[in-house]
Amino acid sequence: MFTGIVQNTAPVRVEARKQDLWTLSIALSDSQLEGLSLGASIALNGACLTVTRIEQGRAWFDVMMETLRVTNLGELSDGELVNVERAARFGDDIGGHMMSGHVHSVLPVLDIERPENNRIVWFGLDDAIRPYIFSKGYAGLNGCSLTIGTVEKDRFNVFLIPETLSITTFGEMTPGARVNIEIDSQTQVIVDTLQRMREAGQL
Repeated sequence: MFTGIVQNTAPVRVEARKQDLWTLSIALSDSQLEGLSLGASIALNGACLTVTRIEQGRAWFDVMMETLRVTNLGELSDGELVNVERAARFGDDIGGHMMSGHVHSVLPVLDIERPENNRIVWFGLDDAIRPYIFSKGYAGLNGCSLTIGTVEKDRFNVFLIPETLSITTFGEMTPGARVNIEIDSQTQVIVDTLQRMREAGQL
């Protein structure tokens, strides 16, 4: 499980591109390397990946076909920054909201507003994701636990503080970027349960 509190960004290195299987690696900080073992989980842009190799301060990951299909990891190039969070450990503060690292879809960045001392990012909203997006609800966006602001028919926004901009990829993001989204699990359960009850004539 993850908290959605990104620890840092790191440039990714594409080690191999095979058919439906990429291998990526990143350099980790000393604290991220502490106690790290093969099989551990680390989220890159919010996508939970398994550590397959640890060498010279770097961790390697295999990215399988389903992850390549539903996330933006398959669009990465050498040196591109990714948001990094090591899986939560017992006793860690939960400063965001609990996330699984299972990305549901990729959304486009439509617009970025820059009022003084603020940043407002607008994302496109498709039919599959729209039922789960509510004002003041939560979503994981490129691994960041963020509160949803305004929701319109085909888009929604989030408001970002300077700290988020300084330690995540959102600081340098531009319109046209594609961002991973993980729907809040509690919201998904409620919405899907009500939909099934409605279809069964129980509502």
